[in-house]
Amino acid sequence: MLNSQYTQDVFFMQRCLQLAVLGKGWVAPNPMVGAVLVYNNKIIGEGYHEQYGSNHAEVNCINSVTNNNIHLIEKSVLYVSLEPCNHFGKTPPCTNLILQHKIKKVVIGCTDSFEKVNGAGIQKLRDNGVDVMINILEEECKAINKRFFVFHKEKKPYIILKWAQTANKKIALHGNERLFITNEFTNQLVHKWRAEEQAIMVGFNTALKDNPQLNNRFWSGKNPVRLLIDKDLKLPDHLHLFNQQQKTVVFNQHKQEEKNNLLFQKINKVDDLNEIVNTCYELNIQSIIIEGGAKLLQSFIKEGLWNEARVITNNSLFVEDGLSAPELTNFKLSHQEKIVTDIVSYFVKQ
Repeated sequence: MLNSQYTQDVFFMQRCLQLAVLGKGWVAPNPMVGAVLVYNNKIIGEGYHEQYGSNHAEVNCINSVTNNNIHLIEKSVLYVSLEPCNHFGKTPPCTNLILQHKIKKVVIGCTDSFEKVNGAGIQKLRDNGVDVMINILEEECKAINKRFFVFHKEKKPYIILKWAQTANKKIALHGNERLFITNEFTNQLVHKWRAEEQAIMVGFNTALKDNPQLNNRFWSGKNPVRLLIDKDLKLPDHLHLFNQQQKTVVFNQHKQEEKNNLLFQKINKVDDLNEIVNTCYELNIQSIIIEGGAKLLQSFIKEGLWNEARVITNNSLFVEDGLSAPELTNFKLSHQEKIVTDIVSYFVKQ
């Protein structure tokens, strides 16, 4: 039977996780982190990392403590979903803040594998007499920052494949006519997904045929960075992708140039997805959702350059003559949800 202290630790760490995910879509390439300050099993302060470059969760948590409770800070337990940082970046080390406020016990969800942290935060706290407990809800704490951990461990962005298909697995019509597959509710969900990822990518044919905007106009939050593959710079300037209303990167083999929100990124071989992915890593892009077309999606599948896939199937729509949807390999179905006529299937790569 679980002891009461462990049960309390789990309870407060769950609150850290609830807070942490409020930063989704805003903090990348930083991790999502939540923190709560607890005195006698009562939360007296809480906070989360709200935006990249702004205060970390621990700072917001301590700053939220009311004047009447400030004297309780050094007698409280700090819960934080990720190991506090011990280096100077855009903000000072959170370990210094913890020591400054004489907090004597810190409970941490999981360690931070980022090379500038990676146990150093925990060690500094312990070296200064702080009682540190680690790995409370470790897997859950790692899961919310899967993008962050893949980015730093594998030195590549976390890649999500997304497409919509008809009941008979067609992704588009032959020719120039657009095929609208998803209903208004799943379309809104797709825009939510866009707001949660740092970048979104399409290939040449999708850009030319569909003239997509690749923003999240049906949801709140930041627009993703648009990634476009245009090997020989043949796409016309009037496309939405070139309106400079959001950051756009054009991978090509001819020029390196940046103006306003438009970056022409020259690489050696545009046909080499590994080079594109490596370049995205160098550009500090932590996560990418690939939205098409079918050829680009299948190329990512063939190269094994993906982490999860989200497939929307409209079970009421059949197309006799159309472009076949991509075919996943080496995958496991995670879960499904039904949204009116559509089934949304979530897959992870094995």
